[in-house]
Amino acid sequence: MKISPPLTQEELLHRCYQIAGKTLGMLAQEMGQQTPSSLVYAKGWIGQLIEKTLGANAVNLDQPDFIDLGIELKTLPINAQGVPCESTYICTASIPNQDTHFEQSRVFRKMAKMLWIPVEDTQNKPIADARIGTAILWSPPTAIKNQLRQDWEEITELITLGHFENLSAHIGEYLQIRPKAANAKTFIQVIDHQGKQINIVPKGFYVRTKLTRQIVQEHYAC
Repeated sequence: MKISPPLTQEELLHRCYQIAGKTLGMLAQEMGQQTPSSLVYAKGWIGQLIEKTLGANAVNLDQPDFIDLGIELKTLPINAQGVPCESTYICTASIPNQDTHFEQSRVFRKMAKMLWIPVEDTQNKPIADARIGTAILWSPPTAIKNQLRQDWEEITELITLGHFENLSAHIGEYLQIRPKAANAKTFIQVIDHQGKQINIVPKGFYVRTKLTRQIVQEHYAC
């Protein structure tokens, strides 16, 4: 089933409210899809299902999921205590770095306006029974944006200077960099700070649960 993209932010939010409270199984049935019994070989299935349901149109383009609205969609696994339980992938890291300013970076293009869709964590229940929560439309306020910029600059400086040995998921308060590859045998060739060609695993930018927990708590406290 093909759903046309929403024309306005209000239309997108209306679609979100229509799926809130439904299970993934119900949504998959409505979309004519089979619910997988496990996500081990269906990684990304939940996000793809919700993207199709809401009419996301970026597909694999390096653009926010709703191109005309400039809105990026991210599903947010929530545990039984109502807390996000894993970091959120944002985008691949350009190596060598191609972005010189945070506001023009791939990270900020994705994070300038985000639609968070909470979904019950599926680790302790069948995927089909996991319920979808109420969407949160969010843009980083000034203080958070400044911290994201600081995190991004610290990480990209290491990439630009070729200090790949110092890249660590421990860097950054809200934003972190982690391996992002199909498997541990996937490598890319880079030039390190000594001018040597080395192999490293591709990297991706992720948002820590420290930030998503804050977003959820502030939203539902309103």
